[in-house]
Amino acid sequence: MKEILLGVDPLEQSVPALVWAADEAVRRGLVLRLVVAVPPAHDGLRYDALARQSALRIRAESAIANAEDLVRELHDGLRIATERVNGVPTTVLRDMAQHAALVVVGSRRLSRPAEMFSESFVVAPLTARADCPVVVVRAPEHTAVHPPTLVVGVDGSESSQAAVAFAVEEASMHEARLRAVWVWPRSVLAHDDGEEGLAERRRLLAESVAGWAERYPDVAISQEVLRGHPVEQLALASQESLSPVVGRRGRGGYSGMRLGSTVHGLLHRGPCPWITVPLPQRERRAGDPAGRPVPFRYDRPIRIRCPARPGARPPSRGTVG
Repeated sequence: MKEILLGVDPLEQSVPALVWAADEAVRRGLVLRLVVAVPPAHDGLRYDALARQSALRIRAESAIANAEDLVRELHDGLRIATERVNGVPTTVLRDMAQHAALVVVGSRRLSRPAEMFSESFVVAPLTARADCPVVVVRAPEHTAVHPPTLVVGVDGSESSQAAVAFAVEEASMHEARLRAVWVWPRSVLAHDDGEEGLAERRRLLAESVAGWAERYPDVAISQEVLRGHPVEQLALASQESLSPVVGRRGRGGYSGMRLGSTVHGLLHRGPCPWITVPLPQRERRAGDPAGRPVPFRYDRPIRIRCPARPGARPPSRGTVG
C-alpha cells in the first residue's frame, strides 16, 4: 500500500506543504507519513558538533510532534505515521520515495548559491532523483478560482506523457478541469515560425492527450499552444492553477541537467504547488513499445505501520520537463 510522504523541516516547517499533504492523503485514502531527517555531525568527536547535533534532534522531535498535532486538528480520522531518521535529508527522502505515491516538501526560498551548499535543502536534488512524483509547495493552491484548473506542460516526450497521465488522474480527484499546454519557443528561423509549424504542434499536442478524455469523462481537457519561453509561459499559465504538473527528464549527471532547464526554472518561479513527475519505473526500464497512455502507478508493495509523419522534419519542441 502506498503512502503520502511529507518531509518535515526541523528548522522551518512549511504549513502550506503540511496542509497540502494532509488534504491529498484524505483525498487518496492513504496514510500520511511524516518524516524528519537529522543530518550527521561532520566533526563527530568535537564537543560543539555533538552539542549542535543534540539540539537538532530535539528540534526535530518537536517539529514532527507539532506537525502531527496540526494534521490531527485538520483531519481527525486521517491515518498518520511519524518517523525520525538520522541521515542526510535528501538521501532519506529519496530512499523512502521508492515506496511512496507522492513526496511533498516545502520550499524555504533559498538563493541559488545557498541551494548548492545547504545540506538541509532538498528540493532540487529530491525532485531530480525521486522515483515518484515530487510536490514542492511554496504557496497554497488557488482554491478561490472557479472552476478549479490544473495545468500540465506537454512537449511530446515520454516524460510529458507521464505528466499527462498523472495530471488527468489528479484533476479527476480534485473535480477540476485540465489545461494541456504546449509552449513553442520563438525561432530565429522564419520558415519554422509559420502556420504550418503551429498546426504541427497542435497535432502533436492532440496526440499527447488522445484517449484520456474517454478514460476520464469527468475531466474537461483543453489544449493550448503558447508562444515564448517555457518557464515564463508555464508560470503565467499557472497563476490561477491548483497544481501545475510537468515531466522530468533523464536520470544522469548533475541534478540541474537531470531536471531539465524548464523544471529547474519553475522551482524558483512557482506561485503555487508544483508537481514533477518522473517516468514510471517500468517505462524507465523498457519503455512502452505500444506508445499507449499508461496510468502513473508503481508496482512495488510496502508494509505500512499505521497510527511524425514519415519523412517530416521534426519541429523544435518546447523544453517542458
